[in-house]
Amino acid sequence: MVSKLSSAEVFHFLIIFTIVLILARVLGELCRKFRQPAIVGEVFAGIILGPTILQHYFPNIFNDIFLSVPKAYGAFDGLANIGIILLMFVAGFEVDLKQIRRDGKPALYISLTGIIFPFIVGFIAAWFFYHQIFSTGANNQLITALFFGTALSITALSVITKILMDLEILKTKIGSLVVTSAMIDDFLGWILFSIIMQMMNSGKNEGFLMSIIMVVIFAVFMVTVVRWLINKLLSVAQKNLKIGRVITLAICLCLISAIISEYLGVRAVFGAFLMGVAIGDSQYFTDRHKLILHQFTVNIMAPLFFASIGLRLNFVANFNIEVVLAILAIACIAKLIGAGIGSRMSGLNRNESIAVAFGMNARGSQEIVLGLLALQAKIINEKVFEGIVVMTVVTVLISGPIMKHYFLKDMATKFEPQISQPEINEGVI
Repeated sequence: MVSKLSSAEVFHFLIIFTIVLILARVLGELCRKFRQPAIVGEVFAGIILGPTILQHYFPNIFNDIFLSVPKAYGAFDGLANIGIILLMFVAGFEVDLKQIRRDGKPALYISLTGIIFPFIVGFIAAWFFYHQIFSTGANNQLITALFFGTALSITALSVITKILMDLEILKTKIGSLVVTSAMIDDFLGWILFSIIMQMMNSGKNEGFLMSIIMVVIFAVFMVTVVRWLINKLLSVAQKNLKIGRVITLAICLCLISAIISEYLGVRAVFGAFLMGVAIGDSQYFTDRHKLILHQFTVNIMAPLFFASIGLRLNFVANFNIEVVLAILAIACIAKLIGAGIGSRMSGLNRNESIAVAFGMNARGSQEIVLGLLALQAKIINEKVFEGIVVMTVVTVLISGPIMKHYFLKDMATKFEPQISQPEINEGVI
C-alpha cells in the first residue's frame, strides 16, 4: 500500500514551506534593493534557518520545525529539487542561438579562452592539491580535477545579464559580446559537467571518450531534431490551446527531458536546460509565456532550492579560510586572464577587454547547482563547496562596479578628442 502524508505531516510541510519561502523572498528582495542578485539573500536565508545559526543557537526550535517530522522535510526537499529543474529550464530560454550565430566569431574567442584557461588552471590545482584540499575519500582524483576545472570555467548567464541591465549597457557592443560569450560558456560548461557525471556513474576513467560521445550526441539531438519537433508542436499548441495550457505543455516537456537525461546518467538539470534552449528558440513560445514561467520559477520555486543549500550545511563548522581564499584567487585570476586574452584576440581595446573579463568572471546559480550536485555525488567535500559558494557571491559583488568603471573609462577615452578639439580651435580663434 502506498504511504501518504498524514495530516500532521502535511501541517509540518506547510510550515517549512512557508517559513523558508518568506525569509528567502524577503532577503532576496533586500539584495535586489541594493542591486545585487537575489540568490545571495536566498542562500543566506537557508544559512539563518539551518545548522549554521538556528540549530546552533536554538536547537529545539530547529528540531521542531525541520527534524521532528522527516517525511515533511523530505517532501520539501523534493519540491526544492523541482525548483532547480525549472530554474535551469528557464535559464535555457536565455540562450539565443541566432545571436550566437550572429556574434559567434569574436564571442567564441572570449568564450573558449575563458573556458580553456580556467579549466586547465582548475584541473592542475585540484590535481596537485587533491589530498590536501579536495579529497573526499572516494579516491577519484581525475573526476574531482575535471569537475573543479569545469566549475571555474562557467559564467553565470542570468547573473551577468542582470548586471548589464542594471548598468544599462546590455545593448552595447560590450554587453552583446559578454552575453553571447556567456551563452556559449553555459552550453559548453553543462556539457562538460554532464560528461563528468557520466564518467562517475560508469565508475571507469577509461570511459571518458564514450561519455563525451554520449553527452554530445544527446546535446546535439536536443538542439537540432528535438528543437525542430518542439517548434512544430508549439505552432499547433498556440493555435488550439490557451496560454496556460501552452505553459503546462512546456513544463511537461521539461520534466520529460529531465527524466530521460537522468535515466541516461546525465543529470536531470542538463536535460531541463537543453529543453529550455529548444523551447526558448521557438517563435511560438512567446515572451509572455517566458515571462510567466520566469516569474513563477524565480520568485517561488528557485528560492526554495537556494535556501535549502543553507539548510544542508553548517557553514561555520566546515568553513576553512585558506580553502576559500585559494578557490577565490584561482577562480578570479584564471577567468580574468582567459577572458582578457580572448577579448584582445577579438579586437577589443584594453579598457573594453578588462570590462568584458570582469563580466565573464561573474558566477551565479549554475556554479552553486554544479557544486551541490558534485557534493551529493561525493566529487568534492563540504569545505570546497563552501569555497565555491563564497567565490560565487564575491564575483557577483565585484563584477558590476568594476565593469562600470572600465566601461565609463573607455567611453571617456573615445569621446575625449571630440571634446578637446573645439576647445583648442576656440583658443586659436
